[in-house]
Amino acid sequence: MRSVQVVEAKAKFSALLAAVEAGETVAIMRRGRVVAQLVPDSPRMAADPFRPLWAEQDDIDLVLPADLAAEPVAQI
Repeated sequence: MRSVQVVEAKAKFSALLAAVEAGETVAIMRRGRVVAQLVPDSPRMAADPFRPLWAEQDDIDLVLPADLAAEPVAQI
């Protein structure tokens, strides 16, 4: 991981973005402390958080509720 000071990051922002696009992570520092990180974007799907649950299907006991009777609709 490359570390750069804020002043350098401002001056070389386009080059830093090119490095991040190439897969590198860049830490932006102020006074010797990391204040931000530029990381490559990884495509994610909405279903990703649920994958661990699907892997443990045997431990989950899901039961469908009984069907309810249809309710009458009021006529206007």
